[in-house]
Amino acid sequence: MTPLVPEILPESKPPLAASVVASFANGALDTCAVALAVVLFGLLAVGGCSPKYPACDTDKQCQPNEFCVSHKCQQCRSSSDCKEGLECKEGKCSVIAGFCKDSSSCPEGQACINSHCQSCVSDTECPSGLICVAGRCGPAQCKTEDECPQDKDCIKGRCIAPEVRQSTVGPPCPLSPIYFGFNESGLSPEATTALATDLECLKKAPDRSVSLVGRADPRGTEEYNLALSDKRGQSAKDHLKRLGVDANRLRILPRGALDARGSDEAGWAKDRRVDLEWQ
Repeated sequence: MTPLVPEILPESKPPLAASVVASFANGALDTCAVALAVVLFGLLAVGGCSPKYPACDTDKQCQPNEFCVSHKCQQCRSSSDCKEGLECKEGKCSVIAGFCKDSSSCPEGQACINSHCQSCVSDTECPSGLICVAGRCGPAQCKTEDECPQDKDCIKGRCIAPEVRQSTVGPPCPLSPIYFGFNESGLSPEATTALATDLECLKKAPDRSVSLVGRADPRGTEEYNLALSDKRGQSAKDHLKRLGVDANRLRILPRGALDARGSDEAGWAKDRRVDLEWQ
């Protein structure tokens, strides 16, 4: 009779041991996954997260001939980045209003000054052969004395009265001069008040003409002072016309600083005026 031998079953792992092994295996797998994710995120941060155009960090991330300014791609940083005739505005090269290379590209009567078409203030700003009259470049009024009326002289291309001829008939009433600020041709409130008083005087002799003799203080070039005195005479004439005076009665005579007498600010203030003189 075969002796009974106890059946030995294969040793099974205790439940606790199996749980520990499973936990270890799972923990190792999770650690590897985390490490791989960290590596992939680093690669994306380095090569896959550049700013989206037009956002930028450097000029290289912009289009050719663009610049990265405040993290934004734009055409220019300053006007020096733009072509001639353009200026930098809000990061774009825009056409300069009134830009010119020379006076030939400006509207009639304007001069090219500092690359801009604008009104002149002296003969030197006008093209050769032209003079500045009331802010506009135009042909000279004369070249010789023969081209001027007998009562005027040719001075710097202009027919200028050497003196204002007075009528042999006495004035019906005195006319007050009007005064101007330094380098100004516009009328002040005091000047308009004086012209209102002169208007009442002008009404007393509606058939008599009046000379508006523009003057300037001696500071400035001869050409500039003549142009400025002409503007002052024109301002007085325009205002009197608006008050109802016939323009044909008013004659502008720019004298510049030819008759200036001042040597200080108080004297120069008296030189800057327009005299209204009966003819």
